[in-house]
Amino acid sequence: MPSIESISARKILNSRGGWTIEVTMRGGGKEVIASIPEGESKGSHEAHYVPVGKAIQNITEVIEPILKGRDPENQGDIDKTLLELDGTTNKSKLGANAILSVSIAASRLAAEIKGVPLWKHLRDIYGKGEGTNAPRLYINCTEGGVHAGTQLDFQEYLVIPKSRSVKEAIQIGKEMYRLIREYVKTNVGPSAVNVGDEGGFTPNFKNNLEPLKVFQKVAKALAVQGLVDFGIDAAANNVRVSAKKLLPIYKEAKEKYNLFFLEDPFKEEDFSHFEKLHEMFGNDIVVCGDDLTTTNIERMKRAHEKGSINGVIIKPNQIGSISETLEAVKLAKEWNWTVVVSHRGQDTNDDFIADLAYAVQADGIKLGGLGRGERIAKYNRLLAIETQTRPTF
Repeated sequence: MPSIESISARKILNSRGGWTIEVTMRGGGKEVIASIPEGESKGSHEAHYVPVGKAIQNITEVIEPILKGRDPENQGDIDKTLLELDGTTNKSKLGANAILSVSIAASRLAAEIKGVPLWKHLRDIYGKGEGTNAPRLYINCTEGGVHAGTQLDFQEYLVIPKSRSVKEAIQIGKEMYRLIREYVKTNVGPSAVNVGDEGGFTPNFKNNLEPLKVFQKVAKALAVQGLVDFGIDAAANNVRVSAKKLLPIYKEAKEKYNLFFLEDPFKEEDFSHFEKLHEMFGNDIVVCGDDLTTTNIERMKRAHEKGSINGVIIKPNQIGSISETLEAVKLAKEWNWTVVVSHRGQDTNDDFIADLAYAVQADGIKLGGLGRGERIAKYNRLLAIETQTRPTF
């Protein structure tokens, strides 16, 4: 039986020039690497990161001696061991950054040893489904909030092609992205085509719904009105507008621009306003939790009990291991929530989440805009998966 032979770690730069971890794992004549992102806007209930130097020390001095000789195909055993070594409720001893990087590396090594794509190995672990649907692409075309430094309160404005073909969806998204760029360059100024942390444009619009107005104009110009939906990630933890004043803004977004997706419309402890919004729109809008839920089963259960949401963001680094991530997805699907796998503001070229989204047949995936390399790497991985699994597309 092939086993883990060595684990090493080093510092690398993330997309904002901060330090993160890259892990190299060897075994069975194979070698793989894994690197992990970090959020720019974070929920307070996310698993805890330790300083990068400490995480590397924990990997080399604590984790490697225990995992050497273990079977990388047994993800449950790997993750259980990591959680037991940490021994805290929020991974504050070893660090979620140390634990997740090793967890992902083990899954990659197992897939290499088995000779299967990573998504196939992840689906074997997940234990559900034979589907071939690609996730819908939630493409970030305009940024505000802490990602941009403009007057826009909301963090992300999303174009969401309806096609479940990655190639078709990217083509639509690419044309929308191109024409949005031309629009803001002409109507706002050349500096408006600068991009934010996740590759969306950062025009200094003064009205929080103006990006949707532009999206609507561009979709009409391209004759794709019926082929795209629009979404907002308000990231309301960082919004200084009261919940009472936000409600009519969201109502207007639905009435004027047929808003489809609304993420973190209120602050992370405001379950009651989430519930009120969900009751107002029913299932006409995906009211989605991110900072509200943090890929944490206990937070998700609370949101479900209160009827606060009908969609959830899945970010592996919020919870810190593959096994826990997959359990969160299973629970969300039991409740018929819309499942959207997501990147982070400070990301790397690692494309793990593309395989994850396809493996669990996620409803959607957020990878950012079509203008930064660490985001494009993940779009390209989705294209490769589609070529492998749906060659006729």
